[in-house]
Amino acid sequence: MTPTTRTLFAFGFSFCLGLILLALHFQFNEGLSPCPLCISQRIMVVVVGLIFLIGVIHNPKGSALKAYAIAAVIGSVMGGGISARHIWIQHLPKDEIPSCGPGLSYMFQYFPLSDTFKALLSGTGDCAQVDWTLLGLSMPTWVLFSFITLAVFSAYIVRNAGHQI
Repeated sequence: MTPTTRTLFAFGFSFCLGLILLALHFQFNEGLSPCPLCISQRIMVVVVGLIFLIGVIHNPKGSALKAYAIAAVIGSVMGGGISARHIWIQHLPKDEIPSCGPGLSYMFQYFPLSDTFKALLSGTGDCAQVDWTLLGLSMPTWVLFSFITLAVFSAYIVRNAGHQI
């Protein structure tokens, strides 16, 4: 028995929801404050999750189904790019790490919006710090694996959109 379109989109949404709940657990229960790139990754998880949620509600068929799934692939690839940049910053030599900047709340209040978004996407010295690992891999690495999983899952939906799902 093949899963329905709504079931596939619900699974994708649930995966994204789980990622966000896990991030919030680390922030509020474990005391790990998110850096600008962490926040950017969270935003992309929310974007992909919303695409899946809209897919659950709309239950699209045909070309609309492909459009939702392609949008989820694009969002996942963009999020994966942010994760890859975060991993790259974490592996820079100490003398090449970008300088630490002010907190994001301060930046949103006093900096031009373009500078704040640049910090969100390019990272600061805060992004080089590794506060948590699992099996020797940092959190951005696990998030990259999650984005890859979401992209492959979404590509599966695109590939099978012409079939009865």
